[in-house]
Formats: sequence, C-alpha cells, structure tokens
Amino acid sequence: MTPARDDLRRLHFINALFAHVTGQDLYLAEQIRAAIAFSLAELEAQMAEHPDYAAKFDAAFNAAAARLLAQSFAHLPAHGFFHWDAARTLESATPLFARDEIMTGLKQLAPYRESTLLVTNLRPALIPPDKRATGRRLREYDELLNFIRDLAAARTAPTARLQLLFL
Repeated sequence: MTPARDDLRRLHFINALFAHVTGQDLYLAEQIRAAIAFSLAELEAQMAEHPDYAAKFDAAFNAAAARLLAQSFAHLPAHGFFHWDAARTLESATPLFARDEIMTGLKQLAPYRESTLLVTNLRPALIPPDKRATGRRLREYDELLNFIRDLAAARTAPTARLQLLFL
C-alpha cells in the first residue's frame, strides 16, 4: 500500500473508533489520526528508511489508538470499557484462555447499560504476518471470532448495549 492509502485507511479507522467524539466529522478524525501519528513520529521516520517496519508501525498505531479510546471512555462514568489484546501472551488467543479473558471483561462490563469491548490483535495472534494463512489458521480465526461474538451475546443482559470492536 502507498503511504497516502495507509493514512486514509487509518483515518477511517479513527473515524469509526472515535465516532462518539467526532460525530463522524472527518476533520476531527484527521486531527486525532495526526496526533497519534505525531506521537509515533520516530517510528514513522524509521519506517521511511525500512519499509518492512510498516507492520510494526500499524501495531503501534493501533495500540496508541486503543489507549486513547480507553482514556476517552474513562471520562464517561456511565459507559463501561474493556480492552483485550489477543497477542498479549502466546496463550491468549487459544480458546480456553480467550474465553477466560473475555469473561473477565464481560463481568467488568456487566454493571453498565452501555459498554465497549475492544479486541485487538486477534488476527495477527492466530495468523502471524510472517506465516502463511493456511486453511487451518483461517478456520481457527473464524471459529474464535464467532466464539467471542456468541459468548458476548450470551453473557450480556438483553437491556445492555454492548459494542464489540475487533481491530
């Protein structure tokens, strides 16, 4: 991808992620994207010299966006927020550990009528970028994605509004 195309993808990502702040205003989303990119300026400069650092920059950008999202929800006391990073440990993305960690998040979100469960790095944890996307890996990814959706639907009160985001 070209740098301009990557920036556009990140802009739409930020616009969707921070819709509660931007109100779908692309100008405000661009301000957030630019601020995150500025905080990663050193890594971005390294990426210009080493194009293979693009995946590293994307991971750092997503992590910075997740931290910023957590901070923005912290100012909304009536809105619950939980972030699960599937690549936190080698075992995190296995079904047993994923269930435990997602259940921990759902229990934390249970008291809130509105909440957000952010799941990051699920695909890279199951389908590493440096490895081939085999049929088995793709099937495991789809199964875990559906498992998380079903678990969240089953363990969330019918009166609660849970926003489930996968990055």
